[in-house]
Amino acid sequence: MVEVPSIPEPQKVSLDAKSSALIIVDMQNDFVNEKGKLYVGDVARRTIPNIKRLLEKARKSGATVVFTQDWHLEDDPEFPIWGKHSVAGTWGSEIIEELKPIEGEVIIKKLRYDAFFGTPLDHVLRIKGIKNVVITGTVSNICVLHTAGSAALNLYKVYLPIDCVSALTEFDQLATFRQISFLYRGILTSSELLDFTP
Repeated sequence: MVEVPSIPEPQKVSLDAKSSALIIVDMQNDFVNEKGKLYVGDVARRTIPNIKRLLEKARKSGATVVFTQDWHLEDDPEFPIWGKHSVAGTWGSEIIEELKPIEGEVIIKKLRYDAFFGTPLDHVLRIKGIKNVVITGTVSNICVLHTAGSAALNLYKVYLPIDCVSALTEFDQLATFRQISFLYRGILTSSELLDFTP
């Protein structure tokens, strides 16, 4: 039996909207719709209302909103690992209807797990004066974790609402909370406990 290290309790957080970004990672049909190629399961669907709650707070306060899309070519080298998914321009690659971006929101098409790798994300955030990133989406221990790691290594302060991320197993979910809080000094919070102040 492996002992699970202690994981901090979610904290109440109030972030300055002008210097904060809500990043919604890969909430796409192939992961979140039950007809998707790599459906994460009900756990992903259960995060939709929570992410939507934060999205409404971000939009109302004027915080920056960023959506990432897993975006692959037909012969992507990732496919032998995961199978074909999120092929550029297909239904599976589209962001789910419930969280559709609106005009002016940033969409980052990413080729790998990390939304910073090979994309203009860091450039966009710096232009907007962002210091804090709130990371939500799926899959917790893959694209969410790698994006959070790069954000921390690029010296952004990371906030993780634990009810807004989903993983394939409880182990993967807890490992994500541990890594982000312990290794990257991220703050665990929730969609109800986090607010953006205009």
